[in-house]
Amino acid sequence: MKRKIYGPVIGSHLGKEIFETVEEDSHKYIFDRIAEGDDDGYPLNQLKKNEVLFEPGLIYKQAS
Repeated sequence: MKRKIYGPVIGSHLGKEIFETVEEDSHKYIFDRIAEGDDDGYPLNQLKKNEVLFEPGLIYKQAS
């Protein structure tokens, strides 16, 4: 089972909380930006190396 540990809430997007950090599977991610969406969802080509997309369209980068 994947367990996520959430940092402080720093805002909201589409009615969901934006957390400053998210830890999952011993990896820590820091909120970076909101993804651009289209009719099919959120294209993954907007992700850079060491970034992940969490619903609803939030891009986090892996902490160093």
